[in-house]
Amino acid sequence: MILDSLLLVFPFILVVAAFLDLFAMKIPNKLNIALVIAYACFAYILKLPLEDVAMSLALSLGILAFGFGLFALGVMGGGDVKFMAAIALWFGFSIEALEFVFMTSIYGGVLTIAILLLRRVPYLPSFMHGQEWLLKLHDNKIGVPYGIAIAVAAIQIYPNTFWFKQLSAL
Repeated sequence: MILDSLLLVFPFILVVAAFLDLFAMKIPNKLNIALVIAYACFAYILKLPLEDVAMSLALSLGILAFGFGLFALGVMGGGDVKFMAAIALWFGFSIEALEFVFMTSIYGGVLTIAILLLRRVPYLPSFMHGQEWLLKLHDNKIGVPYGIAIAVAAIQIYPNTFWFKQLSAL
């Protein structure tokens, strides 16, 4: 029972981050730190070889560096960049990492188009005016909560990962 609950740690953090990004337009650093700490704990529990940990860390830092370039260009938010890098740590150098980046870009594109279409509506119905988060989504000056696309892609890929297979076998 307890070992089965370990399978939920990763997706639970992702769901919390997605909801916070939707409603507050922010992914707290505490969640990214939680992902990194959980990774370190699971790597220790599963006796992951140091080379694998180093390769995962290299990929994560590479995504972080590339992401900060996108942040500097105003393409991605800083929280989204850190979130994506923390998740990449879990996928390491694997086909799942490529799938994650690909699916994130697909879901992010769909999300962005949906929000841009919402923003074309000149006025929201009056019953939506009390929903502060919805008003933020409608505001052209506010970014897109890309953390939702990142989380959905990661959760979709997660059952195919080494972590899921190893933890479910315990």
